[in-house]
Amino acid sequence: MQAALEITARYCSRKLEQYGQCVAAKPESWQRDCHHLKMSIARCTSTHPIIRQICQVCAEPFLAFEECLRKNEAGIGNCAEHVHRFLQCAETVQLPRSPSAGEIKSLLAS
Repeated sequence: MQAALEITARYCSRKLEQYGQCVAAKPESWQRDCHHLKMSIARCTSTHPIIRQICQVCAEPFLAFEECLRKNEAGIGNCAEHVHRFLQCAETVQLPRSPSAGEIKSLLAS
């Protein structure tokens, strides 16, 4: 997950900052009022392979977390367990390793 956060910060820092400011400024209605900013972050990060991999592998815990947020707009602290499950999943995600030059030669020779 650290890698995903670093990638998001590196490539989408302005959008991430705007979203954070919106959420902080609108604690009661951030889910609705900041949705367009959340979508702009999603569009920005969707082109990076590690983010796409996390979205695929961890879709279920992420959807459960989002559902919890919808049900607890005024008390997002109630979703700590959902966040924990999602982060645990995301920490396990790795990009498939690229084959080495020797492995490519071996495949081509066969």
